[in-house]
Amino acid sequence: MGEIQAINFRVMKKNNNILFLLHLPPAVHGVSIVGELIKNSRIINSSFEARYINLLVSRSIDETGKTKLLKLWRFFVSWFKLLFELIKEKPNLCYFALSNSGSAFYKDVSLVFLLKLFRVKTVFHIHSKGIKKNEVSKINYLMYQYVFKKSSVILLSKYLYDDLKTFVSMEQVYICPNGVEDLLRTKRPKLEKRSESIKILFLSNLIKSKGVFILLEACEILQRKGYVFSCDFVGGEGDVSAHQFILEVEKRGLTENVKYLGKRYGEDKNKVYKSADVFVLPTSNDCFPLVLLEAMQFGLPAISTIEGGIPDIVENNVTGFMVEQNNPVDLADKLEILINNDTLRSQMGEAGRAKYEKEFTLQAFESKLQEILKLILIKNI
Repeated sequence: MGEIQAINFRVMKKNNNILFLLHLPPAVHGVSIVGELIKNSRIINSSFEARYINLLVSRSIDETGKTKLLKLWRFFVSWFKLLFELIKEKPNLCYFALSNSGSAFYKDVSLVFLLKLFRVKTVFHIHSKGIKKNEVSKINYLMYQYVFKKSSVILLSKYLYDDLKTFVSMEQVYICPNGVEDLLRTKRPKLEKRSESIKILFLSNLIKSKGVFILLEACEILQRKGYVFSCDFVGGEGDVSAHQFILEVEKRGLTENVKYLGKRYGEDKNKVYKSADVFVLPTSNDCFPLVLLEAMQFGLPAISTIEGGIPDIVENNVTGFMVEQNNPVDLADKLEILINNDTLRSQMGEAGRAKYEKEFTLQAFESKLQEILKLILIKNI
């Protein structure tokens, strides 16, 4: 048995050359954060002969979705970097953080062309949705067929398989939930009422689909009912500017309750988690929000929606509540329950922290990804 293991190890040593095509900060969002975690992973770098290429052409949220000559230049640079890497040393496997819709997808298809030209086995890590919606276009349909043919796919949750089942069989799919570094550096937070009035936290960029205005409307409902609370919005500007947001707060008469704190990083971000009592993300367009994992590690009950892989994160009535999308009344009702019940907030926060420790640590993510990549490499031998 030991001899077989030794042979397998020698085979793996000769076949562990992986080229990672990642999105890396800046800009800072879920995909780039995960990309940076992989690039800096001790587990990944000690297990494989890893090389990295940054595919991200937008260097800030403001550049996302906009055509600029500099972005085109960055894309051409990444294309030629890939070509050079393939010529220099053909990898045994390419890990590809694929964009699956819009102009970013079309650019990625040209990179896939190079990989297929050099006959490189590829595993696509899908961090977003949109394939099912876009496959109605004949051109997109043919491109998806081309991209996913004879390739493996990593999904963040089983709930996301429906988006690409037309082109990918379950035999091609591996499930790897995201994980985040433990920002507390301790086993468990001390859970207690943090302030005289309940503090609600929203941490994401100001994007309509993240539920920015839905939460404001829920806050307005709570205010009309006479509840004492505060709600902090933390994040960069998106399709909602800071000016637009402040005008909306003023229009709803929430200037005493709602504050926009802008971006927060490092210890400043940790402080807003530590000072909060409830975390809210009423999103209508997401896959596997890392902020929910962060909130859980800080012992915060989380309120979110049945969207993407979120049902794998928030356990309804245990670690928080799931609410209907675009339903401020439902959101206000669940916030009202948590405002009125200190014990329930504490219980849900403790359950969330325990779930984070069991399923969503950075080590759990790295180990699962390592296991998947090894399996694919062995199948490729």
